[in-house]
Amino acid sequence: MGCATISSTGNSVMPKGCKSHGTCGTGGCNRMNTYDWLHNLPVADLDDYCNVIEVSFNQGSRKDFFRNTTLQHFEKGELIAVEGVGGFDVGNISLTGEIVRLQMKKRGVKETNPDMKKVLRHANERDLEQWRTNKKREPEAIVRSRAIAKQLNLDMKISLVEMQADGRKATFYYIADGRVDFRELIKVYASEFKVKVEMRQIGARQEAGKVGGIGSCGRELCCSTWLTDFKSVNTTMARYQNLSINQTKLSGQCGRLKCCLNYELDTYLDALQNFPADCDQLRISKGTATLIKKDIFKSLMWYSLPDSNRQYPLTIERAKEIRALNLKNEIPDELEAVEIVATRPKEIEPEFVDVVGQISLSSLERADRKKKHQQSKRHRTKPKNNPNNNSKQK
Repeated sequence: MGCATISSTGNSVMPKGCKSHGTCGTGGCNRMNTYDWLHNLPVADLDDYCNVIEVSFNQGSRKDFFRNTTLQHFEKGELIAVEGVGGFDVGNISLTGEIVRLQMKKRGVKETNPDMKKVLRHANERDLEQWRTNKKREPEAIVRSRAIAKQLNLDMKISLVEMQADGRKATFYYIADGRVDFRELIKVYASEFKVKVEMRQIGARQEAGKVGGIGSCGRELCCSTWLTDFKSVNTTMARYQNLSINQTKLSGQCGRLKCCLNYELDTYLDALQNFPADCDQLRISKGTATLIKKDIFKSLMWYSLPDSNRQYPLTIERAKEIRALNLKNEIPDELEAVEIVATRPKEIEPEFVDVVGQISLSSLERADRKKKHQQSKRHRTKPKNNPNNNSKQK
């Protein structure tokens, strides 16, 4: 979650109190950051130095590469003016140096691309003023654009509007299940907002990454902080991990299945290779035992009998043994379930003393009266001074 307060210092704008000089490594001020692990390496050849800069827009939700054709030196975290559509745009430098070449190779962008746009200059006060003014138009543009799309009866949802820094172009990100004919919509948007309109279709997962939010785990969404490759997720992955098929718990904020269902899937698939695939049903004298679940952590297979509500955990070796006997038309008498012993030590609850309940005002008053009574009793029993004793002492 980004810093809300920004202040200008020279030619750069950075959050107040930001010790990272405007580029949070945690992704707070600028999402989807990449750690520059090559920044401490000395430059061996200036002629071979990478003159391409990675610039992020809209707090890291969009990134692009720009060629630095000038002799100016740019640092990570600075706000610069770059070429836009019919004007200029303002972005935050996210990467410089040799690490940019690796990012370009990852995204399939060639360094010699002639269509790559250029860096213009450091963002001055006039550029930043226009940038802030047009950024304030975005919330109102979202509301108005959704109303126009609804009036035209278009089956689509406008999720985000991104204005160019100079206000000459606006990008409308939308979600739609099918093909949408928005030729009339573009004309209405252009006349309404007085900008050049660009429509980009995105998916539900990409929308969640651009909007951001907090997941059920209590952390920022993976798609808005570090996840860039969205792999397909289905309910089969939940079944492999013995998760209940509850659509409410398995769905993320995008309405799709959570991407984190893929994180531990390979571990489960590797562990399930040690389990037999033909032991779904085992015959014993009491009936046919049906496999319920597999516990990969304890290497156990849980079975249930038709006339019993109890579940029987079996080792992999015992399940294979019973299966081998069934293939020989031999039926054992018992499953020989293992006994599950809790390995977690029992917590000893400390004994708390109810101090507040034991001490009251009335008890303190009784103790005070008792103390005064004892003092008065000692005073009455104290022996009087004998004049004879005083004379002897003299």
